Amino acid sequence: MTTTSAVEKPIKKRLASLDALRGMDMFWILGGQSIFAALFVLTGWSGWKVFEAHTVHSAWHGFTFYDLIFPLFIFLSGVAMGLAPKRIDHLPWNERKVYYRKAVKRLLLLCSLGVMYNHGWGTGIPLAFDEIRYTSVLGRIAIAWFFCAMLVWHTSIRTQVYTAVGLLLGYWLLLCFIPVPGGVAGDLSAVGSWNAWFDKHFLPGISYQNRPVDPEGVLSSLPAIINAMAGVFAGQLIIRSSKIGEWKTAGILFGAGVVSVCLGWLWNLQFPVNKELWTSSFVLVTVGWSAILLAVFYALVDILNGQKLAYPFVIIGVNSIIIYIASSLVNWSYISRSVFGGFINAAPDLWQSLIAVIALLLVQILVLHWMYKRKIFVSV
Repeated sequence: MTTTSAVEKPIKKRLASLDALRGMDMFWILGGQSIFAALFVLTGWSGWKVFEAHTVHSAWHGFTFYDLIFPLFIFLSGVAMGLAPKRIDHLPWNERKVYYRKAVKRLLLLCSLGVMYNHGWGTGIPLAFDEIRYTSVLGRIAIAWFFCAMLVWHTSIRTQVYTAVGLLLGYWLLLCFIPVPGGVAGDLSAVGSWNAWFDKHFLPGISYQNRPVDPEGVLSSLPAIINAMAGVFAGQLIIRSSKIGEWKTAGILFGAGVVSVCLGWLWNLQFPVNKELWTSSFVLVTVGWSAILLAVFYALVDILNGQKLAYPFVIIGVNSIIIYIASSLVNWSYISRSVFGGFINAAPDLWQSLIAVIALLLVQILVLHWMYKRKIFVSV
């Protein structure tokens, strides 16, 4: 998602890799995840099935590439904030309240857009308040960004690090060692976890697919703040690249990512990697992969000037929020069939699935290309 904060100002050289990586992340949601299934139909090679397995979320414990998409968005929202950090706690109230007002407005707007996204296809948002799903991907991004912004605006880097570590360890202690009321300590099941208890008692409306635990539920929003904070640290490292060197910056990001992934999988032995619960080990694994991908994109796009090759991702990244919401409100498959249906039907049977996926992506990219050329950028 496009996540420009109220106090952020563009750095002298726009970080193209940030837009490109955000666009790559969104690419899979737009329809890119269907490519591997189509390639399997075309070639029959079983290796595509291995890739296809990573285009769906883990059933419970475990990790797939698709599990990374959401936390990577949150991480990148932190990177954008870290590129232009600013403390405002020293300002008089009349100046500070402008930032607070914009931050609250952004929080509420993203949460509202998330509700719209949840009920985009079908009958629309129910009139009965208890039939609405209030939690959402956009809502969690908004919450993580909001609390991350409050920390960046009011505390030092040291305090931010202590807060992130405290959340990481505190969440682990709660889920693994403190008994759930009426239950036991360390229950990480969908029904008996602290997350299920919080969603049952504090989550208004309905949960995702009426599950006991909502994947964007109340309690698991806390560790998601760490993903945003890690992005802030990465952004602050990048703005120092003129002093420490661009390649060294990329190397530090990559190395820190590898260490984080290793620590996350080591922690997995006691505290399983789980997206639905957003466990602390899941945070470390996703922060690690986010840093690794940012290092790679930073090297290829910004250091080696690969902006032209990354153009399809860039145009997705700069308008990610509008295309994400449109994926719920617009039937892109119908549009692509309306435009390219003749080509798809005329192709040999084995090719039709792949051409249909390419047509779906092409329609969306053409719309984004048109917006980019006319400098139409929608952000919240």
